[in-house]
Amino acid sequence: MKHFIVVTNRWKDPGLVMTDKIRQYLEEAGCSVTIYADEISADGWKEILGREEETTGMLVLGGDGTLLRAARDTVESKIPVLGINLGTLGYLTEVEQSNLEPSLKQLVEGDYALEERMLLSGQVMRNGVEIMDTRALNDITITRNGRLQMLYFQIFVNGKLLKEYHADGIIIATPTGSTGYNLSAGGPIVEPSARVTLLTPICAHTLQTRSVILKAEDKIVIRIRERAGREAQPMEVCFDGNRNLTLKPGDEVHITKSNMITSIIKLKETSFLDVLNRKMSE
Repeated sequence: MKHFIVVTNRWKDPGLVMTDKIRQYLEEAGCSVTIYADEISADGWKEILGREEETTGMLVLGGDGTLLRAARDTVESKIPVLGINLGTLGYLTEVEQSNLEPSLKQLVEGDYALEERMLLSGQVMRNGVEIMDTRALNDITITRNGRLQMLYFQIFVNGKLLKEYHADGIIIATPTGSTGYNLSAGGPIVEPSARVTLLTPICAHTLQTRSVILKAEDKIVIRIRERAGREAQPMEVCFDGNRNLTLKPGDEVHITKSNMITSIIKLKETSFLDVLNRKMSE
């Protein structure tokens, strides 16, 4: 790799000290570098990537959230992404600060592999009209945004009713997202290169609180319900933790596997299970 975009979470790299260290190392190795340290919109990324035709890799400095946003917003460019952990757990970020220079050396020398990760495609429908269309690398969640009252929604899979839930919400996660909110809600951990979709209820008001694992190709529809005699409970849908939209009774969220994939740069030969063992012991 000879040209890199470096995306930095400015709050986690005050003064861009780590960013500048990476830039200096790469330039001394004969590479060119472009640095972006401010939040960029999806439209902003389209303009940037139109100018970055020779980019061969993207380095993302921050935590898992920073990597998720950058990977999702640049997925159409097919630029592989390497995460450098400046956060805490960092399931998605491959490189720790303590191993920075050896990792950069591997990257420059081409000593790496690419791992493909599936994304979810989500559309919000209101009165039969699409009002939002976006993707998620980690998860799509439906949660309340008001008083502590139960939400009511139905989930259909391939046109058939799976279940009507009374819960605080629902998480629809990719294998990549299985170690995120899904894990906190008691959902299963899945090997990240698998091709499945996870449904995990949040504090369901029933004994049937187990997660459901579906084929990646299954088509999921979540229909927001209104209970007779009850005031409508405010709720919202959220894509990868930062793209939110308020939902109304009757709205539907349609979820399928995206036809796009994200390529994650892997430098280590350690397996997912090795990483999981280490992370869960911290």
